[in-house]
Amino acid sequence: MAEDKPDSAPQSDGTTETLKSSHAAGFLIGDYRVIRKIGEGGMGVVYEAEQQNPRRPVALKVIRGGRYVDEHAVKLFQREAQALGRLKHPGIASIYEAGRTEDGQHFFAMELVRGVPLLDYVRSVAGAAPARGSELRARLRLFCKICEAVNYAHQRGVIHRDLKPSNIMVYTGAGAVESGRGRDLLPEIKILDFGLARITDADMAATTIYSEVGRLQGTLAYMSPEQARAVPDEIDLRSDVYSLGVILYQLLTGRMPYNVQKSTPFEAVRVICEEPPGPVTILGCETAQGREKIDHDVETIIYKALEKELRRRYQSALALAEDIERYLGDQPILARPPSTIYQLRKLVRRHKTGVGFAATLVVLLVGFAATMTVQSARIARERDRVLAAERTATQVSTFLLDLFKISDPSEARGNAVTAREILDKGAERIAGELRGQPAVQAKLMDTIGRVYTSLGLFGPARTLLGGALKIRRANSGPESLDAADTLEALGLLTEQDGDYQAGVRYHSDALAIRRKRLGKENAAVAESLGNVGNLHISLGNETEAERYLRESLAMYRKLLGDDSLEVAGVLNSLAITLDHVGDYAGAEPMYRDSLAIRRRLLGDTHPLATQSMNNLALFYWRKGDLSAAEPIFRNVIALNRKIYGASHPELARNMNNLALVLRDKGDYAEAEALFRDVIAMLIKLHGEDHPEVVNKYVSLAAVLQRKGDLRAAESMFRSALDKQRKNFPDDHWEVATIRSLLGGCLTREKRFVEAEPLLIGAHQIIRTKFGDKHPREAAARKRAAELYLAWNKPEKAAVYQATPAK
Repeated sequence: MAEDKPDSAPQSDGTTETLKSSHAAGFLIGDYRVIRKIGEGGMGVVYEAEQQNPRRPVALKVIRGGRYVDEHAVKLFQREAQALGRLKHPGIASIYEAGRTEDGQHFFAMELVRGVPLLDYVRSVAGAAPARGSELRARLRLFCKICEAVNYAHQRGVIHRDLKPSNIMVYTGAGAVESGRGRDLLPEIKILDFGLARITDADMAATTIYSEVGRLQGTLAYMSPEQARAVPDEIDLRSDVYSLGVILYQLLTGRMPYNVQKSTPFEAVRVICEEPPGPVTILGCETAQGREKIDHDVETIIYKALEKELRRRYQSALALAEDIERYLGDQPILARPPSTIYQLRKLVRRHKTGVGFAATLVVLLVGFAATMTVQSARIARERDRVLAAERTATQVSTFLLDLFKISDPSEARGNAVTAREILDKGAERIAGELRGQPAVQAKLMDTIGRVYTSLGLFGPARTLLGGALKIRRANSGPESLDAADTLEALGLLTEQDGDYQAGVRYHSDALAIRRKRLGKENAAVAESLGNVGNLHISLGNETEAERYLRESLAMYRKLLGDDSLEVAGVLNSLAITLDHVGDYAGAEPMYRDSLAIRRRLLGDTHPLATQSMNNLALFYWRKGDLSAAEPIFRNVIALNRKIYGASHPELARNMNNLALVLRDKGDYAEAEALFRDVIAMLIKLHGEDHPEVVNKYVSLAAVLQRKGDLRAAESMFRSALDKQRKNFPDDHWEVATIRSLLGGCLTREKRFVEAEPLLIGAHQIIRTKFGDKHPREAAARKRAAELYLAWNKPEKAAVYQATPAK
């Protein structure tokens, strides 16, 4: 949550030396001192390095060829940095910074992962133990973590295209290796090397098509058939699913599904595209009939992941992981028809007794026929639900990818196509093309509605999100989690659009659904608690805000630990809450902790980092440290112009905050010009009577008053008061604040009789709302005292000059 202001740390001016030896140590690349080389590939060299500011270990990737590198390699290198910049997941190595040194070396710095490659880890833990029993289940659980990280990347439009065991590191420092063959502790994983990643955005489409047609890119043994054929139009997230299938095959059997290592490239491609994979047998488990075959369910899962036809493969990494989870939970997998005997066998495995399988089966058949009917129906419903979710995800992906084709040069025919035009085109097509597909229709309306909100386009956002909520309530139920998700999106929209009461209702409804469906401790519940708290801040209900926010913070810390973006967000909101009630000692460390977490995880140029900078700088301004606040605000304005463009509510808030600093410095001319620019921007975004527009009228009036132009200031205050009465009742503190400010202006004009009822009535409302110790009450009380002093009524002034009893 951002308030009206920014902070940004100065950038390091570290010296850059020319790289003379790829094996040298101690030289600087930008702000990074190289320690040692830890790896290299076809595109770049990776060093262990130490960042100088902030001081931390990093993995530094430097492009091969220095300043003489060809354009194609630069594009691939930059695309890897862009892909990593989108991904903030515990299973994916995070990027810190990307850049180019003064002598032309392209580089990026990322999280230094200390671990071992996947297969080395499995060998170090299991030794010669075959993939059966507890060892099989341990490897499958570890593989599910890999799938979850890959699925996260897919959800954010990034396809890896070079997944293989050497690009998957396993943490070995938390005792997982020492815990032995049983492995109760599940280690952490990190996916590396997004050098061949495809970003499925319009702005990347032309580059991708131009550079990749006819190129065989990736590691051949792990390629899907469509990737091996080097036809980029056929490559999508299911290509990564295929690579995951190869990894799973190798993880469990110790071999590859195809023997292509010694084949010519042409023959290898033919094998991958035409030959079936080898049998899934367990290495080290030989019998008289040959090697022992792996569990049939696991074999079925692997073969489905390795399907040569895209439509027959698992449609997402998540679907693959969910089928493995079903196997681990002794539930029927969806990769095979749920026959009656198959379901019975699963049921028996879940309910083991001392009797033999045959006896149990007879008892089940005779005594529990009705139960089996119910069980079969439940399994069928679960299967249908998952398959429907897969179909929806596939249809949504197909629709969005098709939508972005209008940016393709062959489609655009030389015309520039903006992101807004793509969104508008998609919004038009949803209603016409997706009739009879409510789940897909609602998902797309929700997605595009959220994008419109982020762009400040609240009208079309409201239309799409309202439609999505109506469809989801009718299709999934009024208390479905899908409906709760759209309620959250509507809450965020109405908050940005200034309708705080509606925002509280939306978020509270979502919170109730999530608590009922997900339980008391869940990240989605914590999110809703935080959103309700943020709306109470906007409404001036700081006590309620603090209650919701502290519950959200405790839940996030328990679920995610102290160092997460979710924790940083709630800390930011709590700091604002405490700041508003004058608890500066409690607010300041929260502002700083929030900013530190966001910088550490996202870098200085991310919107959430600039939001924290804004709020910390506001804190400086309130403390009167204008010299610290001003350069921070100017820096954040420059950053947010690059992030949001020339017209956005967040940029308007930053400009407003700088204007407040300039006003307090006495630079009235620049402050007035900035306030007028902010007002014009917000009227364009929100309309004349929006609460944010009204507040900026008040700020401009205050500048005019300080300049001594009292008539112009009075007129502006009265205009603001009329507009604010359309938004809030007369006894609301926002209205009372403007009445108090107008009264102060009339005092300066010596119109004491007109000023008195405004000032005294406003003070009573603000005191009732905030109590005697709040800064707003103190300011209103001070204006009342100034009235009576200027009016030569010292006995009445004394009443308002007295400090309220503690």
